[in-house]
Amino acid sequence: MAKRQRPEPDLLVLRAGTAEDRRETSYRAEDVVLAVEVVSPESEERDRMRKPQLYAKAGIPHFWRVEEQNGYPVVYVYELDPSTGQYVATGVHRDSLRVSVPFDIELDLKEIDKF
Repeated sequence: MAKRQRPEPDLLVLRAGTAEDRRETSYRAEDVVLAVEVVSPESEERDRMRKPQLYAKAGIPHFWRVEEQNGYPVVYVYELDPSTGQYVATGVHRDSLRVSVPFDIELDLKEIDKF
């Protein structure tokens, strides 16, 4: 990604061995496995539209968008379709998040502090 177009995700997961220097604040797109955006009222359009487009264009294979619904997080999970270069929705998780790609994780979303 171009330096001026490089968005900063709220959370990212890197390939093992990538973050040798913990002071590093930017990473190559090919080292990012997952980018996560937590949508707030002032970032809605960027987090729902612009940032996913940039992440997909950069080839980041997984994107999650977290939004608030009735005081609890809802996680929208996407995977990059290599044939189209676009993200494809693979799930919407409301009470719990359980996925095996890009890694095994299970979270009780109702136990996370209310937004």
